This record gives sequence, structure tokens and C-alpha cells, in this order.
Amino acid sequence: MELKKLKARLSTAVRGHKLLKDKSDEMIRRFTLIIRENKRLRDEVEKALSATLRQFSVARSLTPEYAVETAFAMPTSAVEAECGVESVMGVDVPKIELSSADAAGLPYAYSEITSEADESVRQVSQLLPLLVKLAAVEKSVRLLADEIERNKRRVNALEYVMIPQLEETIKYIRDKLDENERAAIIRLMKVKNKA
Repeated sequence: MELKKLKARLSTAVRGHKLLKDKSDEMIRRFTLIIRENKRLRDEVEKALSATLRQFSVARSLTPEYAVETAFAMPTSAVEAECGVESVMGVDVPKIELSSADAAGLPYAYSEITSEADESVRQVSQLLPLLVKLAAVEKSVRLLADEIERNKRRVNALEYVMIPQLEETIKYIRDKLDENERAAIIRLMKVKNKA
């Protein structure tokens, strides 16, 4: 009975190992796609951020300091973020959608500030959705990497610990049963010879 139970456990462990291995392969494939998206977004954000900071430097050099501080201290629009989760291979990753209500214009008088400042404010407002998307993708990368590592440990535990132990125990029980069977046959033969 124990041999039958162990064979069933071994069969389940082998099937589970195959399923976990397949899941791991698919997670790595999806992880690779998300990594590529992350790299593309990061390059895009860094390029846009660099251009925006250059524009701010120009605007700051052409405008008096008090006017710049006054103008840039006031928000130009309101942004609402709708946060949720989506599942990637059983891993809940963040999903963030932005909705912004742009103001009718800039919060300062056009005569006080240069056009370079206007352009820099416009560039920053275009950069915000990219930054939020990049943050969500990077968090997804971290979560998937952690799950891939956990899954890999499970696969290795099955492959190198549990399955070999079950096979060894099954072999031991079979050997014991074979030995008992041989002993019983020898006993019967001796009894038959005496009779």
C-alpha cells in the first residue's frame, strides 16, 4: 500500500515539475518582453527629461528669479491616477491610468514669463504620463523577477530533492518486497522437500 501511495506521489511530483517548468519558461518569455518595454520607455523618458531640463535652464536664465519661482509654484493642471492590478502569469502587477483635466491656460500672465518657460511647462506636462508608465513597468519587472526566482526554487526542490527521494524510497520498498518474496519461495521449497 505504501508503495502504491509513493508511486502516486512520484507521478504527481513529476507532473507538477513539468507544469512548473513550463510556467517558468513562459514567465521568462513575458519577463523578457517587459524588460524590452522598460528599456524603450527608460530611454524615451531620459531623452525627454534631458530636453526638458535644458529648456528649464534656458527659461531660468532668461527670466528673473522671483518671476520663475512665482510662475512655477502654481500647478497648471490636475491629474488623477486610477490604480489597479492586472495578472501576468498569476502575478499581480500594477496598472496605472492617468486622466488629466488641463487648465484653460497657464497660471501666470504671458507678459511676465518668456516663451521658453511656457515651452518647459508644456514639456513637463507631457513627460508625466511617461514617468508614471515607466514606474509601473519597473515595478512589474521587480515583481516578475521575484516570482521567477520563487518558481525556480520550487522546480529545483522537486527536481533535486523530492523526486530523487521518492524514487529512492520506492526502490528500497521494491527491493524489500522482492527479498521477502524470495524468502517465502525458499521457505515453501524447504517445506516441500521435508514433506
